[in-house]
Amino acid sequence: MPHDSGPNGPSEPPTTEPPTAGPLTTDAVTRIVLRPIASPLPLGFFALGMGSTVLSSLQLGWVPAAQSSILLLLVLIFVVPLQLIGGLFAFLARDAGAGTALLLLGAAWAGTSVTSLDSPPGKPVVAQAVFLLALVPFVLALAGAAAQSKPLFAVLLTLTAARFALTGLYEAGLGNALQVAAGWTGLGIGVFALYGGLALLVEDGKQRTVLPLFRRGKARESIEGDLREQLTEAQQEAGVRHQL
Repeated sequence: MPHDSGPNGPSEPPTTEPPTAGPLTTDAVTRIVLRPIASPLPLGFFALGMGSTVLSSLQLGWVPAAQSSILLLLVLIFVVPLQLIGGLFAFLARDAGAGTALLLLGAAWAGTSVTSLDSPPGKPVVAQAVFLLALVPFVLALAGAAAQSKPLFAVLLTLTAARFALTGLYEAGLGNALQVAAGWTGLGIGVFALYGGLALLVEDGKQRTVLPLFRRGKARESIEGDLREQLTEAQQEAGVRHQL
């Protein structure tokens, strides 16, 4: 096909060059996949409350000391695995605070139950006192972190720390009154955990808060906010970012 000629001869056909593509950005090639799971907190609350109540019955003398091994075995078989499962799934749900607390408490229950099985029933054990008193500041640190968003969980952890402290002081040989106080504190933990677990189950079923949980900050946004708000900071979370 002939081309038009200009004053200086035939003109060249127009050329079409592909647009210059810029470098691909990370946002254009990265996808973060999240898997929905059920909340493990009701399981963790109920397991903690059940174990606390069972051991309180022993500390308050409602169960003979000669049968303490039966209760300790029940704690090992029933309570510890449930708390460990709850802690692992809390990490999978991207809640490091709840996961750390449940796993720490589950391991603590396992350790004290095993060592108590090898100890004389009803006799203080100084080694347990050292362990329990050393555990108290770590549980209080978890309670302080939880207070920023989940006050109810923070109160439960604070009561648990108080119980560990009272039991530790009893194991150090400071008197039976401390063991009784620890037992009643354990019953309070059981009641508190029952309410918390029930409130969480109802909230999960209704997809809204029905029984007061006093959520604040990020914890409240997780229930009331939309998906975009919750995923905005996913790129900074462990498992996505390059270093922990």
